[in-house]
Amino acid sequence: MELERLKKTVLPLRDKLLSVSLKLLTERADAEDVVQDAFLKLWHMRDRLGSYRSVEALAVTMVRNLALDLIKQRRPQEDWMVALTADGEAERPDQLLEQADTLNCIKLLIDRLPALQQSIIRMKDIEGYEVAEIAEITGTQVEAVRVNLSRARKKIKEQFMRLNR
Repeated sequence: MELERLKKTVLPLRDKLLSVSLKLLTERADAEDVVQDAFLKLWHMRDRLGSYRSVEALAVTMVRNLALDLIKQRRPQEDWMVALTADGEAERPDQLLEQADTLNCIKLLIDRLPALQQSIIRMKDIEGYEVAEIAEITGTQVEAVRVNLSRARKKIKEQFMRLNR
């Protein structure tokens, strides 16, 4: 894509991209940085932009993904091991080892889920997002998030129980 055509196609999207970014990020400066990063990515792939049906859709997706990456970097990850030991007050080495094995098993079971269910269960149960936030991030309905979360938890529970018989 030529420079002039790129300017006419991408630059008018700035306000829309900024709006998408601001919905996900609280700081305006962060939102503007995300839009700038998206513009840079679009510039680097300018020769391939003609193969996309909608450059606008690509740009919006880029901004959303970049904003989510920024949120993930800044949101402290809860240490699963700390969460497991806090409830069970495990202090003996055998209990700690058993909890570590359980944790690793659950992580593997989550990795086997379909991509959307993986994302939803990680955002809800690990990162602590609310259902409405997950719906906005994933671009799905709140009810769909609840259904997918329920199915993911049920599947993990069933597989975990099968493994531990």
